Amino acid sequence: MNVKNITENNFAEVLSSEKTVLLDFWAPWCGPCRMMGPVLEEIAKEREDIIVGKINVDEEPALAMRFNVMSIPTFAVTKDGKVQTITSGARPKSALEGLL
Repeated sequence: MNVKNITENNFAEVLSSEKTVLLDFWAPWCGPCRMMGPVLEEIAKEREDIIVGKINVDEEPALAMRFNVMSIPTFAVTKDGKVQTITSGARPKSALEGLL
């Protein structure tokens, strides 16, 4: 599965998903965010049981505010429409998988 671009228009899919969702709050100008891109792609390809979504904080400030994102990258895990955990900063793949 590919990483999905999440916007206000399709955010309802995150809330209604039966799968666990890993959200990446990022921006194109953020070096650590760009570093995490390939890691998220790998996780998305390897784990068909989850959805991996990216939210560009510059384009979707309301979603960033909804999750109280203060720094990027920030990763949030949701299940059954509820936030399970939120963490900030670049992480190794194993740490992200541990959140799931």
